[in-house]
Amino acid sequence: MTGVAEASSDECVFCVAWARPEPESLIVTRGRTCFVIVNLYPYNNGHVMVVPHRHIGSLAEASRQELTELMTLTRRAEIALTEAYRPHGMNLGINLGRPAGAGVPGHLHMHLVPRWDGDTNFMTVVGSTRVVPEEPPQTLKRLTPIFARLAEED
Repeated sequence: MTGVAEASSDECVFCVAWARPEPESLIVTRGRTCFVIVNLYPYNNGHVMVVPHRHIGSLAEASRQELTELMTLTRRAEIALTEAYRPHGMNLGINLGRPAGAGVPGHLHMHLVPRWDGDTNFMTVVGSTRVVPEEPPQTLKRLTPIFARLAEED
């Protein structure tokens, strides 16, 4: 198998979060092979990630079950974010390896970032600062019941 793993699982923020209890972990929901976690450093309100339990660095290393659940939870996250935040659009993406922009290059993860018309401002460009009015624990509290309901409906 090929991969771009660069950090051991005991150093990985996702592996560490997986072992923590809620709500400290910021994990919104746990599946059989993947989980959804609120981004501790969000680009926008509602920024979450879908992450395999296993410390793998690429889609090529993922099992069929992991790939299926990755997309199932990504779909649920899209539905939950749309319900909770009513965004005008959404960025979904996977960055493989540090040169591609991966903040955690050794552990595969899918970002979901809600977007609104006009949500960019001068703070990011001029001040190298992001302004996000909702703290990650608030995002967790808002999304957790929606994910629980969606899991029951599937």
